[in-house]
Amino acid sequence: MGILWLMLAIVSHLPFNPCPMSFSSLPLSSEPNLGAIRAGQLKTLSQVVLAGADLSGANLIQADFSQSNLAGANLAGANLQAALLRCNLRAVDFTGANLRGADFRNADGRGATFLGAICAESSFAGAFLAGAIFSNVDLSGVDFRGADLRGATFTGAILQGADFTAANLSGADLVRADLEQALLIKAIFRGANLDRANLLCAQMEQAQWDGAHLDGTCLEGTPLHP
Repeated sequence: MGILWLMLAIVSHLPFNPCPMSFSSLPLSSEPNLGAIRAGQLKTLSQVVLAGADLSGANLIQADFSQSNLAGANLAGANLQAALLRCNLRAVDFTGANLRGADFRNADGRGATFLGAICAESSFAGAFLAGAIFSNVDLSGVDFRGADLRGATFTGAILQGADFTAANLSGADLVRADLEQALLIKAIFRGANLDRANLLCAQMEQAQWDGAHLDGTCLEGTPLHP
C-alpha cells in the first residue's frame, strides 16, 4: 500500500501535456504515403526511398528530396517548381514536368529524361547527368557549370546563354542545338556532335574540341580556342 501511495504522489506532481505527439515531426518510413506526397501534403521528403515510385502529375512544389532515392521514378507531368532535388535521380522520367527554379546541384541524374520539361531558372551545377536526354528542351540561361554531361542528348535544345563553364560534354549530341551567347569556357567537347549547331557569340576560351563534329556549325564571331 505504501508503494501505491508513493506512485500516486509522483504522478500527481507531473505536468499535464494536453497536446499529443505530432506525427508530422516523425521521420518518414522507407514506404511513405504516396497519396499524401502526390497531393502535396508532405514537403519534407529528405532521405526517403521512392525508387520506382509513380509520382506522375504530382503536386511537389518546393518539395525537399535531399539525399533521397528516386531512381527510376516516374515524375512525368509533375509540378516540381523550386523543388530541392539534390539526390539519386538515375533514370527518372521528368517528361513534361515543371522544373522551374528546381535545384539539381550535385544530383545523380544519369540517364534521366527531361523531354518537354520546363527548366527555366533551374540549376544543374556539378550534377552527374551522363546519358541524360534534353532533346528540344528550352534550357536558356540554365546553370550547368561543372556538370558531367558525357553522352547526354541536347538535339535541337535551346541553350541560349546557358552556362557550361568547365562542364564535360564528351560524346554529347548537340546537333542543331542553339548555343548562342552560351558560356563554354573550359568546357570539354571531345567527340561531341555539334553539327548544324548555333554557336554565335558563345564564349569558348580554353574549351577542348578534340574529335568534335562541327559540320555546318555556325561559328560567326566565335573563334575556337584550342
